[in-house]
Amino acid sequence: MPTRLPTYFVSHGGGPWPWMKDQYGAAYAELEASLVDVRRQIGVRPQAVLVVTSHWETEGFSVSSSAAPGMIYDYGGFPPHTYQIRYPAPGEARLAVRVAQLLNDAGQPARLDPERGLDHGTFSMLAPIYPEADVPVVQLSIRRDYDPAAHLAAGRALAPLRDEGVLILGSGLSFHNLRQFGPGGALASNAFDTWLQHVLLELAPADREQALMHWSEAPYARMAHPREDHLVPLWVALGAAEQEPAACVYHEENFFGALTVSSFRFGAAAAD
Repeated sequence: MPTRLPTYFVSHGGGPWPWMKDQYGAAYAELEASLVDVRRQIGVRPQAVLVVTSHWETEGFSVSSSAAPGMIYDYGGFPPHTYQIRYPAPGEARLAVRVAQLLNDAGQPARLDPERGLDHGTFSMLAPIYPEADVPVVQLSIRRDYDPAAHLAAGRALAPLRDEGVLILGSGLSFHNLRQFGPGGALASNAFDTWLQHVLLELAPADREQALMHWSEAPYARMAHPREDHLVPLWVALGAAEQEPAACVYHEENFFGALTVSSFRFGAAAAD
């Protein structure tokens, strides 16, 4: 069993979906199954999870450091009960300090944020993986400038955490154009996903990084990501495992009836 944990880029779905199964039915069944399977793939209980969340943008990098993070309901128009959700995972202040130190030592300025709570890009994605909410969680923001090189460099700086029992999860969405969430996004999501699959699964490490540096030149790139906030966590997850092979761990071509979306693992799994 490998002691080095893999990293992941996860398409986290929309809003508080794990608490809306009565409304959504089986719409999220494939995504949920893929998230549940992450736990099987890594084969061990991690010491903590570091979530690179697309729902937290800051000037430089910020790291959540609360011992008991609260909840951030960063969505609108959902049923009343979804604003009472609790995912009571503890924080881990020592890990937060370690993350900030690794980034600062690598020339990527980072600060601690003791006030930051868990956003839905974190708790909705973690609920199927660790429903008991018993694994400590630390969040890392993305930089507001969305600089691919800076986020790849941040991933490289954080790579040692993988040998320390920390599971690095980049939480975003491989297609994120809310105005085209349906049949209108079918072509763009499929074309961009086809490009992403080719880049991550088929290119050599140096070539895939170069391709991602120029991601906006991909087919339908700006239709798939008018703003690339939900793509940015991918760069951190890849940077932390830049020389290791990728695997597609979730792929669906009928998400919301029409969209193609995927999630990826970087590095070896304990069980496949």
